[in-house]
Amino acid sequence: MEEIRKITIDDENYPKLLKKIANPPKVLYFKGNIKIDKPCFAVVGTRKCSSYGKQITLEIVNYLNEAGLIIVSGLAPGIDSSAHLSVVEKQGKTIAVLGTGLDEKSIYPKENIKLSRKIIDLGGCLISEYPPETPGSRFTFPQRNRIISGLSNGVLVVEAKEKSGALITANYAFSQKRKVFAVPGSIYSLNSAGPHNLIKKGAKLVDNANDILKELNLSGLPTGSKIPSRSQSPEENLILDVLKQEALHLDRIIEKTKLEPSITASTLTILEIKGKIKNLGGNVYALSR
Repeated sequence: MEEIRKITIDDENYPKLLKKIANPPKVLYFKGNIKIDKPCFAVVGTRKCSSYGKQITLEIVNYLNEAGLIIVSGLAPGIDSSAHLSVVEKQGKTIAVLGTGLDEKSIYPKENIKLSRKIIDLGGCLISEYPPETPGSRFTFPQRNRIISGLSNGVLVVEAKEKSGALITANYAFSQKRKVFAVPGSIYSLNSAGPHNLIKKGAKLVDNANDILKELNLSGLPTGSKIPSRSQSPEENLILDVLKQEALHLDRIIEKTKLEPSITASTLTILEIKGKIKNLGGNVYALSR
């Protein structure tokens, strides 16, 4: 028998921040430990993420978790799963908010059932406003997004197309007076359209966890030297090496490094954000001097 419990909005363990939103769920169903003893922060994004999006998610979430934040996301494929996995791999606590019932027959996606069990085993929690045996629908998933933002002090969107569920979460966050953050990407990537539009609307541009911690300014959390700088990946080093002699077109970089085109493109974007290289136009890249 699955241990699915429920609490009402009047219960002392009902999440305090969630109570403050315009339309909090009157009842929450949960599995695991719903008692929230640390600040929460949401990380969301597209289901079809790039290697760049996955890498950035793992790095930022790892540091936020180390700093003492509980990571909240939606257990969906892509960025959401990467956020939960980054915490679980470090034996940390994370909260997954579902748009389905919490029984394993209803959980979506099925490939994340093992992950959901691990979240509970490590002291985290699965939350839903829907009773067991409620299937997901085009209504339930967007509706649950107000809970993801409502639980959290802020929301980070890593990758999202122009019409993405992650942007629904971000818009809820704006209306709930939560801080919204976005990771920039290549202007040629459809997954960058969402974050770039959020930045235009006032979301804070971030490329590392420190940007988030400084902005949140939560008492007791480190905001400086305790968050390590990002190390370079083997792919980044390969590209930097081939650019040492001269500026090169994207096709020549792929030819010289023998990296997959998608890996090359995502790594170039990361290096641009880090300020290591610059795009001279026409997909020609050079080292930043």
